[in-house]
Amino acid sequence: VQLQASGGGLVLPGGSLRLSCAASGTSRSLNVMGWYRQAPGKQRELVAILTAGGTTNYADSVKGRFTISRDNGKNTVYLQMNSLKPEDTAVYYCKAEQVIGRRYTYWGQGTLVTVSS
Repeated sequence: VQLQASGGGLVLPGGSLRLSCAASGTSRSLNVMGWYRQAPGKQRELVAILTAGGTTNYADSVKGRFTISRDNGKNTVYLQMNSLKPEDTAVYYCKAEQVIGRRYTYWGQGTLVTVSS
């Protein structure tokens, strides 16, 4: 399974961006899709995840500002980011999990989001 993330860029504080991550190489549904981020000098952290059944989990720091959604038919996950802050600056990574007998974990290549004036 390959994950292709896109949509990062430079945005002013208070602005919005929408990230997309498309999975290819599988005809099976992915059990979990989501986003993590890693800021310079910091550990990678959870941003938001969404199960195939619709359960979501958000980091406290993005609740009310970010919205995760997915198109199960296309194995694509989106992250709508509003009211962006400079502290949201990071490389955002798409992650997917698939359970076929055992759990498989896949990571995308990352897309840079920079929030700056």
